[in-house]
Amino acid sequence: MTQAHPYTPHHDAPHGHQQHGTGGQAEILDLDAEVLAEHTASITAWLPLKAGPRQIMDLGCGTGAGTFALLDRFPDAHVTAVDTSAEHLQRLRAKACARGVEERVRTVQADLDAAGWPDLGSPDLVWASASMHHMAHPDRVLRTVHDLLTPGGLFAVVELSGFPRFLPPSAPRDRPGLEERVHAATDRMQAEHMPHRGADWGPMLTDAGFTVEGEHTITLNIESSRNEVIGRYALGGLQRIRSTVAERLSPEDLTALDQLLDTDSPHSILRRDDLTMRTERTVWAARRT
Repeated sequence: MTQAHPYTPHHDAPHGHQQHGTGGQAEILDLDAEVLAEHTASITAWLPLKAGPRQIMDLGCGTGAGTFALLDRFPDAHVTAVDTSAEHLQRLRAKACARGVEERVRTVQADLDAAGWPDLGSPDLVWASASMHHMAHPDRVLRTVHDLLTPGGLFAVVELSGFPRFLPPSAPRDRPGLEERVHAATDRMQAEHMPHRGADWGPMLTDAGFTVEGEHTITLNIESSRNEVIGRYALGGLQRIRSTVAERLSPEDLTALDQLLDTDSPHSILRRDDLTMRTERTVWAARRT
């Protein structure tokens, strides 16, 4: 699969995706994991599991937000973390060593859009956070996951509504609504490359042979006063978007965006005290029956 979008999870995706770029995007994934650690843990706790899984697969693991949340939640489990990015997998391995859980993590570099996958074992639980909507052939991926899972195993698909928002609608003062216009320009560019972003994965999971046992949406509003990482997350995300959308913004909007991204400017996004991270994440829990 070829990916052309400028941000993650996530980003989108932030939380991890199999085909992320390198450098700044890995940093954004780490920031996303730090800010949303509590909420990721709540999703793992919600999963309708009949027993603690022993073998878990994290598809599009990024730098490991889901991998480590799952290791924490299920202390007897081992995780196979799959991603196309060698840099992301290297970061994940370094974190595993730092946490003393390297023996519980196996990393596999693979393109999940390829017709043939490497041997990934027979997991009890498959986790895919902010990665499925990037797949060029999601129906094929869903069927492949279905066949990999042990009978009775669970597939958790976590998706987000889009890249988080941070500024109040009235900001910046001379160009209110700037953030929404920036993301609208990005969304128009990405619609062709990611037609499944924002999709309802329930029917697609059913078509692939799964039984959908639950759907859960969490809406997040985290004030920057509660987490200083939010400013850096907002800065990094908008920096990555800027080069992609620059030609699609008005000169006035581009000037205002550049002021937000200039860390030496009095208008820098890092100097604002009114940031709130706003995002929405939905998880589908589907069982191979």
